[in-house]
Amino acid sequence: MERRAGRGRHTHPGPLLLPIFLLHLLISAHICSSSAEDALGRRRRPPHEIKGPIKTLVVLVMENRSFDHMLGWLRGRRPDIDGLTGRESNRLAAGDSSSPEVFVSEDAVFIDSDPGHSFQAIHEQIFGHHPRHHHAAWASTHSRHRYADPAPMNGFAQQAESMGEGMARTVMSGFRPESVPIYSALVDEFAVFDRWFASVPASTQPNRFYVHSATSHGASSNVRRDLINGFPQRTIFDSLDDHGLSFGVYYQNIPAVLFFKSLRRLKHVNKFHQFRTAFKRHARLGKLPNYAVVEQRYFDVELLPANDDHPSHDVAMGQRLVKDVYETLRASPQWNETALLITYDEHGGFYDHVPTPVTGVPNPDGIVGPDPFYFKFDRLGVRVPTILVSPWINRRTAIHKPNGPTPHSEYEHSSIPATVKKLFNLPSNFLTKRDAWAGTFERYFSMRATPRTDCPEKLPEVGKPLRPFGPREHVSPSEFQQELVQLASQLNGDHVLNRYPHIGKGMTVGEANKYVEDAVARFLEAGRVALRAGANESAIVTMRPSLTSRTATDAADPLQSS
Repeated sequence: MERRAGRGRHTHPGPLLLPIFLLHLLISAHICSSSAEDALGRRRRPPHEIKGPIKTLVVLVMENRSFDHMLGWLRGRRPDIDGLTGRESNRLAAGDSSSPEVFVSEDAVFIDSDPGHSFQAIHEQIFGHHPRHHHAAWASTHSRHRYADPAPMNGFAQQAESMGEGMARTVMSGFRPESVPIYSALVDEFAVFDRWFASVPASTQPNRFYVHSATSHGASSNVRRDLINGFPQRTIFDSLDDHGLSFGVYYQNIPAVLFFKSLRRLKHVNKFHQFRTAFKRHARLGKLPNYAVVEQRYFDVELLPANDDHPSHDVAMGQRLVKDVYETLRASPQWNETALLITYDEHGGFYDHVPTPVTGVPNPDGIVGPDPFYFKFDRLGVRVPTILVSPWINRRTAIHKPNGPTPHSEYEHSSIPATVKKLFNLPSNFLTKRDAWAGTFERYFSMRATPRTDCPEKLPEVGKPLRPFGPREHVSPSEFQQELVQLASQLNGDHVLNRYPHIGKGMTVGEANKYVEDAVARFLEAGRVALRAGANESAIVTMRPSLTSRTATDAADPLQSS
């Protein structure tokens, strides 16, 4: 039996305990879709043909920054980019011409606060009023698609200042190009999108779902039931797997893609790799998969500071991560067949001047969001930084609005699965109506007859950290970090305890980091043990809880089917 320790801590079963440990595994009765025989049949298929030059797409989704905040001031040396002029502003009271005006600035360095980015906060930032102040009109206004068009983008300062004095200046600030040297170099060497939007005007998880599945399955915020069970929608990972193409996830703390239920199946357990040990090795050996997802360090601890760019994490660490990923790919024998897409999940409450599209955006799957707003997923979020890297991309390319597939189509996170379908010649249907609608970027790989040979092997050095102090492990986890703890509690079986969904709230960031890393290691090792024992590869491992504080009901049957 494994030894139970204090809150948020446990030990791993050693090699001699694996036979006993296996007794504490249950292969879920809820088989996701296919049988082992189907899987064997898929392996007998002839190799899938990829006709274009790109055989590997690497996706890196950073956290919580707007385009203007990160790249807006590049316009001074790149007038072809829709960035900042210095004349953009918000009033502290949106719509009140007598209210003080806050102009954009280029003095962003280190942001030691987390601006508002809930569904309600984003509505206020875009339209200048909070939905609760217009609740009686909300449902009818929303159902009839009566949004201000173009969206005024005039509530950022107002919403920020409501969170604290001086916050308006924070969200209206942007980084000088020299403060983000890696992005400045990549934008000059390759391509930048200046009309790429978050898929939904909401927080991290709904937008990350769109990256791989073109829907959030109705989530406009954290939905605990779905976090426990796993989100059920079909993903681009499923489409790739169905046609014999490969994918891999290179994670650092915890792979957030495990919010998708299908990725928890035993057949995928060996597609998860530690970034620091596997990414460079796979790239050096020419063994990167067709679709590679790089996930960051989401927890800010002394030994390995966070590098996801989420406030209040240091953007310099994010720059170092992007530099590392690029230089690893550049040195790989797969370089001439590779593309790297860097984007951000959502704007994180920071100002952007480009109006978010509010008309012509299709609901992906007919699902409406929960009470009280009943959001129909019929408009996009705020514009976010997005950079496309490949030897097939010409220098200093600026990508604006797409030319289809509909007159209203835009680049947004659903453009990723839509482009993967076209890049890799996938005959399966689009995942939802949203990726069928989204603009795609595969044509930018066909504008040259041969790949470039002048792509830099090294990017500029990143200077000293931008924040004046180190990681603060003792603080409470952010909302997103608590969601990751809740995901971890599902993976290691702790979600059946009476403490869920409050497990993450009782931890420090340091404790949460340890908890999620241990949970992922335990879950993946359990999956490998189950596979070696001959378990059906389409099943999902259900773990015995690792923590204490169980109720009598919890203790009755720890191996109960999920």
